[in-house]
Amino acid sequence: MADAAPRLHALVEQLLGAPFPVRVRTWDGSQAGPPGAPILVVRNRRALRRLLFKPGELGLARAWVAGDVEIEGDLYRALDLLSGLLWERGEDAPTLARSLRDPRFRAAVYGLLRLAGPPLPPAPPREEIHRTGHRHTRHTDRRAISHHYDVGNDFYALVLGPSMVYSCAYWESEDSTLELAQRDKLELVCRKLDLRPGSRLLDVGCGWGSLAVHAAREHGATVVGVTLSQEQAAFARKQVAEAGLTDRVDIRVQDYRDVTDEPFDAISSIGMAEHVGSARYLEYAQVLSALLRPGGRLLNHQIARRPQRDEAAYDVDAFIDAYVFPDGELAPVGTTVTQLERAGFEVRDVESIREHYALTLRRWVERLEDGWDRAVRLTGPGRARVWRLYMAASAVAFERNRIGVNQVLAVRTPASGGSGMPLRARTWN
Repeated sequence: MADAAPRLHALVEQLLGAPFPVRVRTWDGSQAGPPGAPILVVRNRRALRRLLFKPGELGLARAWVAGDVEIEGDLYRALDLLSGLLWERGEDAPTLARSLRDPRFRAAVYGLLRLAGPPLPPAPPREEIHRTGHRHTRHTDRRAISHHYDVGNDFYALVLGPSMVYSCAYWESEDSTLELAQRDKLELVCRKLDLRPGSRLLDVGCGWGSLAVHAAREHGATVVGVTLSQEQAAFARKQVAEAGLTDRVDIRVQDYRDVTDEPFDAISSIGMAEHVGSARYLEYAQVLSALLRPGGRLLNHQIARRPQRDEAAYDVDAFIDAYVFPDGELAPVGTTVTQLERAGFEVRDVESIREHYALTLRRWVERLEDGWDRAVRLTGPGRARVWRLYMAASAVAFERNRIGVNQVLAVRTPASGGSGMPLRARTWN
């Protein structure tokens, strides 16, 4: 009998104690749920076994990456509807241990076990990272960066477009192009850092070299760019050579902690600090402070999460940690500002550009979907599915104010107290 979808939909609502807001279609062709809603396609019983073995986000992510589940219809709307169940239930949501004491909850679990069938859950998809050793050593940082950034420059070019900038763009309007918005972001960074001919810039986590080239070509700066990704460095060096800037831009495969040719007039850290980790963040800020001359500026562009009632209980996002940014950690913007100040910086400006990242991510998803067949050829179906889910879910998270992104401008103000900042600081506007 073709009744798996009605049974599954009813059992999920029994587990949640709330309506399940999307429609379900199962392997037997049956459907259930609100008409007109996006459809969660459950292709096989294996998907249920993944979810039962790892309840919550990680089990769902494994099923998605393996192709055991799919969304038909508006992916953003589906993620928006599901976000309240997966990510926004609050700190008072029932724990699994408390829920299992509820007879109705136990009955729903047993019903799902019967529907899923007897075999054990399959192994995680091969795209899931397997860790060894401690977090945020030089070795594990290199490995984590390689997992994310050494996917292939051709794949990143497909998603990011000609700018090859992998961080939040800066949009004048929603009708602008991705390339123009990324150029405006590079210009904004350079103007906040007050780069001038002869300024010496250290670009920490330089990516594919776009900021380094822009700073040298448009502002006359001399740039050292460091990355832990071999593929990024190779692409960046090619970009520098094609721009005729090899005398002014030095791209290195180097840990920022190993840079010794200070002092620098300015440091940019764009989308890199998320990889540092809370245990190492003060060290990160202190190293950057030591690399700057007195009066030098730091532009720290970083994603932030919302504060938790119990910060000690905070844990990283299971899907992103396993498939996207291994060992990445987000902190509230207030924590970031405090750590920079503890390291001796004077924080002069904080600008939130949360809505800009949602726009950027939607454009990246559009490019990925338009080039889907090529993306699959370049990286495999599992990796392409990781990226589609990660970027679409992140766009929804920025739109719903679950996470934000901030540019923090800080100065290594000397003992004399002269910051070098103009009286009306926002001269970059």
